[in-house]
Amino acid sequence: MSFYEDFSKVYDQVMDQELYDQWLAFTLRHLPKQTQSIFELACGSGALSVRLAKQGYAVTGLDISKEMLTLASNKAHDAGVKISFTAGDMRKLSSSAKFDAVTCYSDSLCYLVDLDEIQQTFDGVYDLLCDGGTFIFDVHSTYQVDEVFPGYSYHENAEDFAFLWDSFEGEVPHSIVHELSFFIQDKAGKFIRRDEVHEERTYPIEDYLSRLATAGFSEVMVCADFEDKAPVEDSRRWFFVCKK
Repeated sequence: MSFYEDFSKVYDQVMDQELYDQWLAFTLRHLPKQTQSIFELACGSGALSVRLAKQGYAVTGLDISKEMLTLASNKAHDAGVKISFTAGDMRKLSSSAKFDAVTCYSDSLCYLVDLDEIQQTFDGVYDLLCDGGTFIFDVHSTYQVDEVFPGYSYHENAEDFAFLWDSFEGEVPHSIVHELSFFIQDKAGKFIRRDEVHEERTYPIEDYLSRLATAGFSEVMVCADFEDKAPVEDSRRWFFVCKK
């Protein structure tokens, strides 16, 4: 699993911030009105956490990258909202607290290496939820990984950094390898190169549904591309709304 070590330095500059507004809108549509507490897995730089806190929710954010959590804490402070951020692994969830909802967006589950790790995460989420709680997550569709990503290339140049992103087909079914290169300016004005490899993998919808059922989720709705519509062949991002 990639820890976004150097990516964190330029993450907010290269991420489409409008996506967080779409994740927020989708979440608000599917959370029961009585929802008060939200646990956000893979919260990253805290962009969605801050938006949720501004809506009045009590938010806890977890991420495996301490660098990302530093960004998240600074962002919450600047926004004037109180959020509890903690470093941790979504595969090893444990907490005495219970939450009304758990979210996991930005295809974060696709960084897990196999279905066993998916199961570990689903089991942990189920235990974190209050009875009647809601779990919402998204993943890349198999179409996105198999047909759209291979050969994808994105390059950006700014005054203080350059960013190159190239994607290639992975070795296992429905997997992709993203090769990232950064040229980041230090305090002395010198550009330093950093390289990272991010590997993602997805599965057919039926595999996710089977693992959710094993975890104990009995009611699951599947949507696509931020809309409340069933996936079609060329949907790029699948959304799962699960009830405990």
